[in-house]
Amino acid sequence: MTDFKQLKVWKKAHEMALNTYRLTSTFPKDEMYGLTSQLRRSAASIGANIAEGCGRRSDGEMYRFLQIARGSACEIEYHFLLARDLRFLSEESFRKLTSQADEVQRMLTALMQSVRATKSA
Repeated sequence: MTDFKQLKVWKKAHEMALNTYRLTSTFPKDEMYGLTSQLRRSAASIGANIAEGCGRRSDGEMYRFLQIARGSACEIEYHFLLARDLRFLSEESFRKLTSQADEVQRMLTALMQSVRATKSA
């Protein structure tokens, strides 16, 4: 596999993680070990799993780590929803972040399909 920093999906995931860290810095301090932590871990996990999959140099392992990254992208979508409903995120921030999460999920799915096709060939 290629250098993870060259993958568009990693770049998008990294951008979403940075945005997540920025926005969660405004959350109530009593959420530091709750929702703030969960959102940050989920966001960082997406890019980290893409990177780890690339580092394994095997299509099977790459696919597995992409699955984990996609799971984290789905998880973060729920956490954004929860943060909005708790009024920690504005509607505008919520829409921006969920749009990013949706895009990352679609890109991960496409990359997984590509890796699976390569693995089968």
